[in-house]
Amino acid sequence: MDAMRQRSLHQTAVEQFQRAADLVGIEDRYRAILSHPKNEVIVNFPVQMDDGTWRIFRGYRIQHNNVLGPYKGGLRFHPDVNLDEVKALAAWMTFKCALVGLPLGGAKGGVTIDPSEHSEAEMQRIVRRFTHALGTNIGPEHDIPAPDVGTNSQMMDWLMDTFANLSGPASRHLVKGVVTGKSVLCGGSVGREEATGQGVLYTLRHWCGETGQRLDQLSVAVQGFGNVGGHFSRLANEAGCRVVVVSDHTGTVSSEKGLDIDALWDWAQDHGGIAGFADSAYGIGAEDVLTDELFTTPVDVFVPAALENQITAARAHVLQCRLVLEAANGPTTPEGETILESRGIEVVPDVLANAGGVIVSYFEWLQNKSSRAWSAEDVDSRLRSILWQASDSIVATRAELGCTRREAAYAVALRRLQAVYDRRDIFP
Repeated sequence: MDAMRQRSLHQTAVEQFQRAADLVGIEDRYRAILSHPKNEVIVNFPVQMDDGTWRIFRGYRIQHNNVLGPYKGGLRFHPDVNLDEVKALAAWMTFKCALVGLPLGGAKGGVTIDPSEHSEAEMQRIVRRFTHALGTNIGPEHDIPAPDVGTNSQMMDWLMDTFANLSGPASRHLVKGVVTGKSVLCGGSVGREEATGQGVLYTLRHWCGETGQRLDQLSVAVQGFGNVGGHFSRLANEAGCRVVVVSDHTGTVSSEKGLDIDALWDWAQDHGGIAGFADSAYGIGAEDVLTDELFTTPVDVFVPAALENQITAARAHVLQCRLVLEAANGPTTPEGETILESRGIEVVPDVLANAGGVIVSYFEWLQNKSSRAWSAEDVDSRLRSILWQASDSIVATRAELGCTRREAAYAVALRRLQAVYDRRDIFP
């Protein structure tokens, strides 16, 4: 196992907030609380496979902190899901919600599973059995899951339906907000699917305004072409950016003149990845390249939108960009970030850049609570406003403290958390 897999992701999350805590003088008792999750729920549940055999799956729900509001965070279905990973992701959700001013806490969960190995019928049974195993550990006023890596709106619909059927008849229509990221037909919000990618683009626009760059003159490299990376690439392409190299788990394609992102998106949806696109009739001008070229191709903006710990020290040394825009959670190792900083490469941190998903999840929750449906224009304008205010706060705090963007983002979040703790104090 290489070094980037050996490092504790949760320890990285703790180190990140502790650096900012030093800058703003957070009390030791609050540091201690925020260094550990409040609850760690681990469930082992049986599911019958299509062939009649039974398998035991392990699922997690980590509830990090709820001083600002109900726990909130995604459910990840991936073979690498483990306790350390979801603890880190839950902590990042706490700081993310605090940074952007949402009345929500931080949580995360998932199942150690490869969804591609299971039929739709098996996945439905897995989701429903996992929901049943979690029981009252989730709820619309307690802990609200959402989609993440390996999960989608269909799975959230199954989760909501299972939870509703476990509730009393009189309350079944009152619990739609137990999960966000549902289909619009089942109470989801318009704009939720592309919300994270849209939010990444808004933070890039803000950076352009800060630095005097023109969005339509930027070249971009994107690692990951799933829900976040794919939607960001499409939106950035529409805004005039030139996306020159894209990578996913199946391969890497490049075009100096800019890839046809719409064609690439359609290909990936039809074929399960971008492999084969360059050799197809749709991939005119595109060529397959080695994955290493994703990190060495000169671009203005590098967007990691895959999994954590991707920008290691070695990769940070060879990156040829002005800005790293963290669309994924925890994509940059501490060693990698130190090197980026020494090379003058800016980093827009994940707790800001990918906050669009949880912001629009919050909107969906509000709509469910009030039995309303907002327009796409309303969702989009509210999303932009919240991210703009958070970005402005980071800029002001960075100037005040003379620190990095990540440290400034955590400083904003920590000050809000401490202010609430100061008012509420710690019971008893």
